[in-house]
Amino acid sequence: MRVVRGRGEDAEADRAVTRLLIEHAGTAGEPAVRVWRPHRQVAFGPRDTNSEGYEAAVAAARERECPVCERRVGGRPVAYTGDTIAFARIEPVADDERQGIDERYAAVRVDVRDALREIGVDAERGEPENAFCPGSYSLQAAGGKVCGIAQRVTGDAALVAGIVVVDGHEEIGSVLDPVYDALDVPFDPDTVGSIARAGGEVDPVAIIMRIEDALVGDHLGSVEWVDDLPTVEWAGE
Repeated sequence: MRVVRGRGEDAEADRAVTRLLIEHAGTAGEPAVRVWRPHRQVAFGPRDTNSEGYEAAVAAARERECPVCERRVGGRPVAYTGDTIAFARIEPVADDERQGIDERYAAVRVDVRDALREIGVDAERGEPENAFCPGSYSLQAAGGKVCGIAQRVTGDAALVAGIVVVDGHEEIGSVLDPVYDALDVPFDPDTVGSIARAGGEVDPVAIIMRIEDALVGDHLGSVEWVDDLPTVEWAGE
C-alpha cells in the first residue's frame, strides 16, 4: 500500500495527485491512502454544474473569498477552510465494478468513526436534515454533521473519499448557505458540525495521523510512505 502525505501547491495539483493514485491502483493492483488538508475552496459535484443556479452559486462562493473547483466524486457542494481534512482510500477492483460498493463504504465509515472516537468525538452514522452534501454514509456528532463520504469506481480502481470538519463550522455554514440557496437545495447552516463543536481534540496533524492509521489498517507492515508528492511520471512506474 502507498500512503501519500502533504498537499499540492493548489487545488488542481491536489486533484492531480488523487488521479495518479487511482491510475496506479488500477494498473499496479496496489491500494493507496491519502489524508491531507486541501486548500481553501468550495468543491462542486456533477449535479451542481448542471443546475440552473450554478453560475450564481460560483459567484456566491467567490464573494466569500473561496476559489471553486469541480469534483468527479460526491454530491452537493463542500467547503474547505484550509484546516478541513480530506481523506481517500483507493483500492483495485474486480472485473464487476458493481461488487463491493456497500462494503467499501461501510469499511471506510467504520474506520473514520473509530479514529474520531480516539480523539474524543462520539460519532455515529447519520446526519441532520438539510445537511451539506447529504449522503447515506455520513457521520454526525454533537452539534451536527462532521464527516461526509462518497465513492467513485473508474476502470480497475475504486475511490472512497470524504471530509472531516475540524473547526470553523460556522464559517463553512456561512459560505455554503448562499451557495445552496443559489442551487435551490435545502440547507441549514446550523447542521454543520465539527470536531471542535463536539468537544474533541482540535489538532489537525494529530487527527490526520489517526485517520491515516485507521485507513491503512492491516496494511501497516507493507506500507510505502511517500512524503514528496508524486509527479506525473510517478504513475508510469
